[in-house]
Parts: sequence; structure tokens; C-alpha cells
Amino acid sequence: MENDEHPLLSTMADDHNTIFGYEDDARPSTKIQGFLREFFIESKKLWYMAGAAIFTSVCQYSLGAITQIFAGNIGTSQLAAISIENNIVAGFACGILVGMGSGLETLCGIAFGANQLEMLGIYLQRSWIILNTTALMLMFVYVFATPILKLVGQTDEISEDAGTFALWMIPQLFAYAMNYPLAKFLQAQNKFMVLGVISAMVLALHAFFSWLLIAKLGWGMLGAAVVLNSSWWLIVLAQLLYILHGACGRAWTGFSWMAFQNLWGFLKLSVASGVMLALEVWYADSLTLLAGYLKNAEISVDASTICANILGLTTMVGFGFNAATSVRISNELGAIHPREAKISTVVVGITSLLTGLTLALILIITGKAYPSLFSNDTDVQELVYELTPLLGLCIVVYNLQLSLAGVAIGAGWQAYVAYVNFGCYYLFGIPLALLLGFKFNMGIQGIWWGVLSGSFLEGFVLLWIIYRTNWNYEASMAGDRLKQWGGETEESGV
Repeated sequence: MENDEHPLLSTMADDHNTIFGYEDDARPSTKIQGFLREFFIESKKLWYMAGAAIFTSVCQYSLGAITQIFAGNIGTSQLAAISIENNIVAGFACGILVGMGSGLETLCGIAFGANQLEMLGIYLQRSWIILNTTALMLMFVYVFATPILKLVGQTDEISEDAGTFALWMIPQLFAYAMNYPLAKFLQAQNKFMVLGVISAMVLALHAFFSWLLIAKLGWGMLGAAVVLNSSWWLIVLAQLLYILHGACGRAWTGFSWMAFQNLWGFLKLSVASGVMLALEVWYADSLTLLAGYLKNAEISVDASTICANILGLTTMVGFGFNAATSVRISNELGAIHPREAKISTVVVGITSLLTGLTLALILIITGKAYPSLFSNDTDVQELVYELTPLLGLCIVVYNLQLSLAGVAIGAGWQAYVAYVNFGCYYLFGIPLALLLGFKFNMGIQGIWWGVLSGSFLEGFVLLWIIYRTNWNYEASMAGDRLKQWGGETEESGV
């Protein structure tokens, strides 16, 4: 990330050792005033985008959470089956597709900052081609979900029910492949509010039809599948109608054969992005998977799933900061504004940390009340309450970590961070979780402690990488990244 020999650096002031551009010999009062002024300005920009992105993330995450709430009132077995499908099968596919979609986030953000708007639609279509092809391959995971779950040690009853539910959820898989590129395409143009409005409308419909089909008409898991599939495809269709109606100007000029050109460079970035975020998503999902190996697996899975749902809901704040930060960083680097990119990084780090602490405090205060919203089983409720302090720590760490990952996406560091994720999560976090949970008989709490430790280590490494970054160099390389990953065209001059 650091390279002081790049030719453009001789004409750009290196702000690595200054505070938001104020020299080290400036008076302390000047530094503080400058910091507060810059912090306030950047916070307004960040919250304008992050607020809508958080709202969108919460709405979309709530689709699955609402379904699981209704399923929990049907029975423990149905809740476990739907939870396993959502967190393991769909989580596996979602991790790959969300990650691969973040490659589009980098390119569209840089192109938008560089005012190369006509390339955004081309990038969108390339991402559709790659993600839908990937979804075709991932479909086999859904088809063979039952034997896969049995192979990894889930009980026969849960595996059979989850496998059946996975078959019914194949349409959702392709909705993911269409939705994530659409969302990144719109976010790069700062159209966060549009995504929020669409998600809110769909969520309201989803809640009503979940109650109607699952609770009122008694369709059970079939009703859950019908409502989830329909809701995700409704989001896709609404976004498509908005774009095709002409609301994006030069960013969308219609379907083009150029989408099939230069796919290799785009694919490499998409794969690197997919690995980076997939490792992130799968790691969180490991909490539910590992809980399935404990004694009283049903209670452990249900309790861990409830906590994972709460963690997932609160880290939607982190995903909102992630989306907003990646857009801010990529836009500023594309416009060759390294100082602004650095400011944005500092502001999102501080803001996400304070936000995570606030959410954790609220959760701990209400720790006795919320478990009953998800399950009628008193044993499950008690175990959830015992996990609440750990859950609060996870909320703080995950929100900061996701915000820092947004910096990495905006700067195009996906391949590098993928190695960091693998080392911190799978060479350290998972082995520690297994050791504490099974060897030292700490049960579900040991598993959560191990996973949290891996996340803490990953956050520390990301902080060190960002601290060592030379933003002048990163800005000077933005155009080269468009050529390397997005492909050159005579029309755009990319």
C-alpha cells in the first residue's frame, strides 16, 4: 500500500504525517479546530449516505428475520431448519455473491469519481453475467443441501427439513445475483435513498404476507419460501424499473455487447472480492454450524441463531457504513482527492466505533426482554441471555471491522485483505473456537469467544494496514485499476 517512488508523488504533498492536512508545527488549537471542522463536514456526507444504506440493510436483513420469528412460533424443528438454510446454505451463496458484487462497487465508484459515467452500465452488465453464471454453479449446493448438511454433522431431521427448504429457495439465489450488482450500481451514484424506499415498501408487504401465509393460513415452511422468494424478486424488479425508466442518465444507456468484452480482468477483481467478503460472511455463519455439534444441538442452534440474527441486524449498521465508505473512498480516489479519502477513513472509524458501543449498551440493558421475541422455549431464552455480554462485544468489533472493510473495497485491496481474513479467521479464530467450545467444554460460549477473538485480530490488522497507507499513491493508481479490472474502451478513454 506504500510506495514513495511513484512519479506522481513528487507533485503531491504527502499528508501521511499530518492531521487532515495541517502541518505538524501548527499550533495545537489550530489542529483541534481543523480536525473538528473537517470531521463535521465529512460526517454530514457520511451520514447522508450511511443513514439510507443502514436503513436499506436493516430492511433487507429483516426479511429473513421476520420469517424466522414466525417460524419460531410454529416449532423448534422448523425454526432450526429455516435457520440452517438461511445461515449455512443461503449464507454460503450470499457470501460469494455479495463479495463478487463488491468488485463492481470498486469500479463504479472510481469511474463515477473520474466522471466516466457511461462505463457504469457496462460494468453492471458484466457483473450480472459473472454473478448469474456463479449462481448456476452454486445451485448444486441447494440441490444437494441435505447430504451436505448430514456430511458436516447436522442431525438427520434438521438436514432433511433444511434440504427441502433449500430447494424451494433456489429462486432467491438468482435474485441475489441480480440484486447485488443493481445495489452497487445505484450506490456508486449516491442513490442510497432510492434503495431505502424500495426496501421499506417490500418489507411492509413481506411482514403482512408472512403473517398471512405462515401464521394465519398455516403454510409453514412452504409459506416462508414463497414470501422470501417473492420479496427478493420484487426488490430486483423495482430497482430495474427505476434504472430502465432513465433515472440514471449517462450511467445507463441500454444493454450493450461491450458487456461481454474484457471479462477476464473484471472476473479477477470479482473473484478476489468474492473471496474477501465470503470469508467474512461464512465466518459469522460458523457460529450456527459449530453449535450444531454440541449436546442439546437443537437448543444450542436455536440460541446461537437468535444471537446471530441480533448480531446480523445490528451489524447492518456496519454494512451501511461499509457501503457509504466504499463509495466515498472510491469516488475520492477516482477524482484524485487523496486527502479527502484519508479524512473519510478516520471519520468512519471513529463513528462506527461509537455507534457499535451505543448499540451494545442498548442490547445489554434490554437483555431480559428480547429473547422471548424469537422463541417460546424457556431453555433457549435463558441461553440467549447468557450469551448477551458476548453478543455486545461482537457488535462493537463487527461494526468497526465492516467499516474498515469498506475502506479496503473502495481502495481496491480485496485480494490483499482476503489473505488477512483467511489467516485471522480460519487459522486462528475457528481453531480457538473449537478448542474452547469442545476441548475445554465451554460450549456455545467458548465457540463465541473463539470467533470473537478472530474478528478482533482481523480488525487490528486492518487498522495497521490503513495507518500505513499512502493515500497519494492510492489516488494516483485509481486510473490504472480501471484499466486493469474494468478494461479499456476507446469511447470512455478508460
